[in-house]
Amino acid sequence: MKLSIVLSTHAAQFQAATFKGDFAANVARIAGLGYDGVELAIRDPRLVNADELVGVLAAHKLVVPAIGTGQAWGEEGLSFTAADGAIRRAAIERIKSHIPLAARLNAVVILGLIRGITPAGQSHAQSMAYLVEALQECAAAAAPAGVRYALEPLNRYETDLIHTVADGLALIERVGAANFGLLLDTFHMNIEEPAIEASIRAAGERIFHFHVADSNRWHPGAGHLDFGGILDALFATGYRGFVSGEFLPIPDAATAAQRGIAHLRGLGSAPADGIPAG
Repeated sequence: MKLSIVLSTHAAQFQAATFKGDFAANVARIAGLGYDGVELAIRDPRLVNADELVGVLAAHKLVVPAIGTGQAWGEEGLSFTAADGAIRRAAIERIKSHIPLAARLNAVVILGLIRGITPAGQSHAQSMAYLVEALQECAAAAAPAGVRYALEPLNRYETDLIHTVADGLALIERVGAANFGLLLDTFHMNIEEPAIEASIRAAGERIFHFHVADSNRWHPGAGHLDFGGILDALFATGYRGFVSGEFLPIPDAATAAQRGIAHLRGLGSAPADGIPAG
């Protein structure tokens, strides 16, 4: 089982970015805890020195399975579904700007709250139309570089757009792009899915990335989720990607990361090659 954890390249308001602050120090700390990779949260690729970033990661033998983009919404208010066309255009261009670094790192680009929420006076149907148009444009731009996008179904308290695997699969049909799939997150699934394992099986090969946090959004093992059963279902789909921790830094980032990896490594549900035991 390949494990990664979220690391923001810059200061961020998002609380579940488990590590943020001194990039090099955090990379060293994450490697020391036994993680195989880091999921980078990057608001704007122009703020990142790609050569330095790659050098730091290589020095600690860590890979980057995915790049998170949600800070563009949280810090700047960019979204695919804003009423203002200039904001929608800026969001699309920002997401397309991640393509070169994602291609270099062979990383999936995550689409979370960059989808936005339906603004006052705009219909849900119009928001979905804007969302589909944006996703089609971004997917078409990324395809020649071999870059994939993964949209994350989020719970109803964060957005009115795409809550469940079923919603996500319907959106995939509308977008019609082979390089567009889903990121599933156990915290959100615990709120929205009738049965987490069944929803994972339904998503199947459209799962491009996978987040773990327990029912309380703390590290795995701090709540009531059955990660043994969840990961068995995930690997049974043929998924061979990373399992990435996106959880609150409670009591602090290092302790949460250590307890999370200890819990997941201790499950015994999957050996290092990601093939289910038994």
